[in-house]
Parts: sequence; C-alpha cells; structure tokens
Amino acid sequence: MNTFEFLLQGLVIAAQPMNLLYALIGVTLGTAVGVLPGIGPALTVALLLPVTYKLDPAGSLIMFAGIYYGGMYGGSTTSILLNTPGESASVVTALEGNKMARAGRGGPALATAAIGSFVAGLIATLGLAFIAPFVVKFALSFGPREYFALMVLAFVTVSAAFGDSTLRGLTALFVGLGLAVIGIDQQTGQARLSFGVPDLLDGIEVTTLAVAMFAIGETLFVACQGNRIPEKVEAVKGSVWMNAQDWARSWKPWLRGTAIGFPIGAMPAGGADIASFLSYSTDRQFSKHKDEFGKGAIEGVAGPEAANNASAAGTLVPLLSLGLPTTATAAIMLAGFQQYGLQPGPLLFATNPQLVWGLIASLLIANFMLLVLNLPLIGLWVKLLTIPKPWLYAGILLFATLGTIGANPSVFELGMLLVFGLLGFAMRIFGYPIAPVVVGLILGPMAEQQLRRALAISQGDVTALFMSPIAAVLFGLALLAVLVPLVLRARGKGEVLSQFAANED
Repeated sequence: MNTFEFLLQGLVIAAQPMNLLYALIGVTLGTAVGVLPGIGPALTVALLLPVTYKLDPAGSLIMFAGIYYGGMYGGSTTSILLNTPGESASVVTALEGNKMARAGRGGPALATAAIGSFVAGLIATLGLAFIAPFVVKFALSFGPREYFALMVLAFVTVSAAFGDSTLRGLTALFVGLGLAVIGIDQQTGQARLSFGVPDLLDGIEVTTLAVAMFAIGETLFVACQGNRIPEKVEAVKGSVWMNAQDWARSWKPWLRGTAIGFPIGAMPAGGADIASFLSYSTDRQFSKHKDEFGKGAIEGVAGPEAANNASAAGTLVPLLSLGLPTTATAAIMLAGFQQYGLQPGPLLFATNPQLVWGLIASLLIANFMLLVLNLPLIGLWVKLLTIPKPWLYAGILLFATLGTIGANPSVFELGMLLVFGLLGFAMRIFGYPIAPVVVGLILGPMAEQQLRRALAISQGDVTALFMSPIAAVLFGLALLAVLVPLVLRARGKGEVLSQFAANED
C-alpha cells in the first residue's frame, strides 16, 4: 500500500465519532493552555497521562497531539493582546503583534496568525505523512550499535536544545539516567539502587515523574513569584478579517515560515522557538516594508506563527519514525506511548499502522477544528486571561494529585510525587531544564540494553561502536546537536534582541 492509501485508511479511523471527540477535546484544551501564560502543552499532557491510562490508546494519543497543535495556535493570542507569550515559540509574535493591537489592528494580527497556522499545519502534516515512511524504511536497517547511537543523539538533543546552558541540560539528563537504573536489571535480574524498598523494584514511574516535575514543580515555581501587576489586555477593535493588502503581505511569509519550520522541527537540535526566530529574521530581510518592523509589521506575525506550527508537525517525524523526542511535549508524548506499551519507531508502523496513520490523519482534522475555534471564539479565549492565578494553579495541583492517586493508589507514589515535585521546583529556580530528566528516565533503559547487546556482539570492543557508517553519522549528529543550537540562538535571537532594544529606545 502507498502513502495515499494509508492516509485514507487513517482518515476513516480519525473520522470515527469518539476519535473526533478526542480531537475536539485536545484542540480546545490546547488552545486554552496556549492562551494562558505559563501553562504549555507539555504540562497539560503530563497532567492527563494518569487520567487516560485506561482509555483507548488511539483516542488518547489523538487528544495529546491535538493539545500540542492547539497550544501552538493559542500562544499567539496572549502575545498579540497581552504582550505576554503563552509559549516560548510565540515570543517573536509579541514583538509585532502587540504593536498591531495597540494600533487598533489586533483583529488582522489574530487572523493572519490563525490562517498562517492553519496553512502551515496542513502542509507540514502532509509532509509528515509522506516523509515518515521513508525514515522508517531507513531505520529498519538499524542494529544495536545504530540504536545506541540514536539514543545518544536523543540524549544530547534534549540536553542541548532546552534551556540556555548545554552543561545544565546534560546535568539534568544525568539525573534522569540515574533514576532510570533504579529497579531490577533487565538482563541479570539483580535489584539496583532499590535500598531494600519493594516499591522501587519496578523502577520509577514515568507518569509520576512527568506529572511531578511539570505540574507540581511549575505550580510551586509560580507560587513563589508572588503577585505581579497584571498587564493590560488590548481590546480587539474593528473587524477580525484581513483586507486585500494584509493577504498580499501574508501569504509569502506563511509559505516561508512553513518551509523554515518543518525541517527545523524535524531536526534533532531544532524546535519551534528557533524556527520562529529564523522566520522573523528571514521575513524582515525579504519584506518591502522594512521600516514597519518593530512598529507592527504583519509579516512579523504571519511568518513566525506559520513556522512554529510547521515545526510542531516536523517534531512528530523523528518521534513517530525513530522514537526521538526533540521538544518537551514530544518527550511527554513518548511517555504516553509507553504508557500503553507502545514504542514509537519503525516497528510501530508495522505492528500498529492503524494507530499511526489514524494519528497522522487526525492532525489534518484538528487543523480545520482549530481554524473554526480560534477566530469566532476569540472573546472566550481572552476571558480565560481573567482567571485568578491562585485558582488556576491550585486546580492544577489538585488535578495532578488526584490523577496520580487514580493511576496508582499508593502512599509511596504520593510521596514520590512530592519529592519529584520539589526537585522540579528546585531545577526551575536554578534554571535547569526539566525535559532531559524525563527523556533520561524513558530512554535510559533502552540505551543501556542496546549498548550491552552491541558490546556483547563485538566481544567488548568499544571501538566497534563507531565502525558502522550509520552509527558514526549519528554520533556526528550528536556532536552537531551541541553546536547547532548555540549558533542558531546567537544568530536568530541576537537580531531579535537588538530589535527589542531599538524599540525601547
């Protein structure tokens, strides 16, 4: 069967009433958490992991993907109306979008963001459908050496791409790897680092760790910030529709943003924030209205919003085809797959094609849902900004605790939730990224198993790990994963920061 036939089968699965409901719930929740500053799709998916562990795997994963897409859509609302990005990828949108809102053009800014997100999401999802099978065919030739090199690439990717310091990212990774060795050795059956506690023999629950570090840690971090003066929400004046000139100035940035965002999202060291910064820089160079940048140029909203939505689809290419997470949300989605005993990668396309293609097809449906939800209901999303922060985060704390109890009713598990929550809080305070800890716990046992198999085959010869051409390339990419984010951040953010400084003057 070719890709078209698989995609049609996926659409049949995605169009089932329950899956449509899951998709609608996902995009609605995703838009809401994207609008609310400080709450991202990673935190939301982490909260839902213990709640959905007994539900249908396909429906739950469709909902998680909808939350991811919706979060990218919703982040533009607060950037434009409040000058406070709901997501890191929407930082650039705030630069031009809020200026447009202050000038009474908040409606066209929201419209170009929504339509650009739709166009980019649609094109990038089709790209995912056609590119992922080729990556899968390539990955089927992997042996233990290649899989270990891939795990190393995943480790270095999340360590280098998250946060401002690669050293801190690696430190967080080794915390996760340390937690991964707790429990019974998969090959020898010996207990490791359990300290005589029977509850630790099964290892650390990924769900508990994810909920604790993303939800509990974030709640405590926000609580310690104290009360802040609320920023003024700019009212949407006039029509939300774009005029002919707005369309003429937006369609090229939409396509450029898609072309930039999709491959960068699929890169091991990519990410939506990097894609949006580069898109902004590119659109500024190509624009015929350079003098408007920093004062409310519509291109500065259209391009970055298209880029960060295209990167979301790009992120799913390595996640589904190789099991390689490149964002925090992808890391939590990986935990969601494992919750149902599924391992993303080439074998998933062979063993569960209905689930994979149903998930990909549901993203096309989710894009149409998001376009309908965003513009007509903009008033509803703005009202979410009036929810008092104490109520919001107290609800998150309660939901996280009840979800953990429902998934694993144990006093010990609640104690682990508190301990890891405090660890997540401390890491946030000192600027350490959270995602590498979760990825280390998820992929650590797999990496260990593949390394031991590779060393057994080579009779202990470590140099044999680098003799495979594919493994050598993957190790080389791991090295680049450390260097590329540093260069891209310096190039893209440097220009944006200088633009911010110019605006302040």
